[in-house]
Amino acid sequence: MTIPIFVLLFPLLAAIIIRAFGNQMSAAQVAKTGVYASWAAALFALWNLSYIGGTQGTVQFTFWTLNYEGSSIFKVGMLVDRLTAVMMMLITSVSVVIHTYSVRYMEGDSGYARFFALLSFTTFVILALVSSPNLLMLFIFWQLLGWALYLLLNFNYSHPDACRNGFKSFFIHRVGDVGFLFGLFLAYKYFGTLEFTELFKAAAEKSHMVSLLPGNALQVNVISLIGLSIFVGAIAKSSQFPLHVWLPDTMDSPTPVSALMHAGIINAGGFLLNRLAPFYALSPSTLHFVFFIGVLTVLMGASIMLVQNDIKKTLGFSTMAQMGYMIMECGLGAFALAIFHLIAHGFFKASLFLGAGTGIHTSRYEPKHPHSHEHDGDPSSSKLTWATGLVITLIMPMVILLVTHDILNIHLQNVHGAVIFLFFSWVTVSQVMFSLYRLQAVASWIVAFAMIGALFVIGFAYFWAGEEFTHFLYPGPGEAEGLFLAASFPPLIFDLIILASTGLFLLGWFIAYNKVKGQKTFISDWLNSTWKRMYILLINRFYIDQIYVRWNNNILRLAQKVAHRF
Repeated sequence: MTIPIFVLLFPLLAAIIIRAFGNQMSAAQVAKTGVYASWAAALFALWNLSYIGGTQGTVQFTFWTLNYEGSSIFKVGMLVDRLTAVMMMLITSVSVVIHTYSVRYMEGDSGYARFFALLSFTTFVILALVSSPNLLMLFIFWQLLGWALYLLLNFNYSHPDACRNGFKSFFIHRVGDVGFLFGLFLAYKYFGTLEFTELFKAAAEKSHMVSLLPGNALQVNVISLIGLSIFVGAIAKSSQFPLHVWLPDTMDSPTPVSALMHAGIINAGGFLLNRLAPFYALSPSTLHFVFFIGVLTVLMGASIMLVQNDIKKTLGFSTMAQMGYMIMECGLGAFALAIFHLIAHGFFKASLFLGAGTGIHTSRYEPKHPHSHEHDGDPSSSKLTWATGLVITLIMPMVILLVTHDILNIHLQNVHGAVIFLFFSWVTVSQVMFSLYRLQAVASWIVAFAMIGALFVIGFAYFWAGEEFTHFLYPGPGEAEGLFLAASFPPLIFDLIILASTGLFLLGWFIAYNKVKGQKTFISDWLNSTWKRMYILLINRFYIDQIYVRWNNNILRLAQKVAHRF
């Protein structure tokens, strides 16, 4: 079977042709080359997905092998399983949309051919990354993806802000790559292979301890150390705390670049964790750390997003929060659910960026100012609306606890990963409720039934998709259950997480309700005194960016001194 090769070849050939002959080609010819190549890759990816999904097998190619003293050192090839097939379909589909959108959006730009060449090349690199059969080959394309992203972000190289922010992202990615490279080195040293299938088998059979300090002090499991090191690379690529600062500042690039970055490139971290899922399942402590980083990133991204006045930066912080949610799912063992989330977010965020770009592009030629409208009447929803939200907030933790403690028998939810559904339900209820509030919905029963109906429909779809996707990506007996159980918390800690988050959520309902009703509470004065400080803290992004700015400036000054000397 050679079909997967064509998925990669078409974007690569398009990039080569456009780059080599772009100056002799018309704009229409350049656009057709890129668009037709992306369509061809998408059709082959669709065929590949249907074949892999139908056969329930894994296809692996080896094109070239580096041997040393009779043993294999490095293999160049492709690994196409269900995870790869799904990611190929996502990447090529997004690529088709972005290529088609760019035809008109980039019309008249002096770098028209260069842009399409970079777009096709980036598509090829991402496809090659997800089909890599070993860690070394994946790392190579991981580096190429970083360089491709740097060139795309600096497409408008005459724009100082674009160049500065492009270097910022490049620097932070290199920080993550150091951790990735260290993990790769440890994996080969202790397990003697970088091939995924062989690596997972060797890690399951062997257990090594390594000392971080002299005298055999501070010993840790080498699997945990490797997992944490590689996770640093995923943190940087998926814009997770504390290497998150590059993503919101990359909005000076063309809108198609933003769409590709937020719908494709940033998903690399989630894919990496899923590719190494059997490896991470051997280290529950590492998965707990992954969960913690995801939760922290969600809170930071969602809170900072609330104070932004730039639509693209708002979407950027939204992506940061959504990637945090995806990382949190991986930390809870719901790797397949993370891929489903990744796919849904990819298409959704690509459409949002392209729509925002169209609006911005149009406003440059047709400036319009929104009219101010005064709200008439009481904007607050009735008590029934708030009571419905409160009841749902209380019911969901009860159901989750019953499910996780084996009282109810639901396959996906009979493990501690059920907390995902809890947060998902709360977020859905909150969004529906506050959307209706902003629309001044005063029909109480309609509001209540709308909230419950939305939760039922979306929750059912989430349940069903999670179940089906879990079985599709991990069809082996007990494979998915093993991933969930590996990430499970002790029952007491899990219950405390549920109770603490429920308490915070109820406090939020209480504050919001009294704020809307204009009623003072025992914490109203405290909130009013700290509100401005909190806003300043959020608008400055917790002052984390200033630290990176100083690092960047110091590195640039050092580089200038070295260049001046030599």
